[in-house]
Amino acid sequence: MPNWIRVCAADEIEAEDLIRFDHDGRTFAVYRSPDDNYFCTDGLCTHEQVHLADDLVMDYVIECPKHNGQFDYRTGEAMRAPVCVNLGTYPVKLEGGEVFINIQGAEQV
Repeated sequence: MPNWIRVCAADEIEAEDLIRFDHDGRTFAVYRSPDDNYFCTDGLCTHEQVHLADDLVMDYVIECPKHNGQFDYRTGEAMRAPVCVNLGTYPVKLEGGEVFINIQGAEQV
C-alpha cells in the first residue's frame, strides 16, 4: 500500500514555483506547474548535492543554483550540463486541497 505523506496545502505553492520538503532525513522538491499540476523530485541536485528549492523554476524546468544545470521536473531528466544524472521522481496526489507525495514510489528516467 502506498505511503502518502502530506506536504502542504495546494495553494501554498505558487504556479511555476516549488517548495522544499524534508522528511525522514531526505529532501524533496515539490513543484506546481504552469498548468496547475504538481510534481515531486529529489530535492538535491545530482551534480553537487545543492538544494534545488534555492533556485529558479521556468515552465517545466528547475535550474540548479550552483552551476546552472537543468532538469525537467516532470520526468527528472537531466537537460543541461554539468548535470548528467537524472533526479528521482515521486507520485503526487491532491486530496481535499492538500498535496501528498509517495516517497516509496521513486521512478528514474
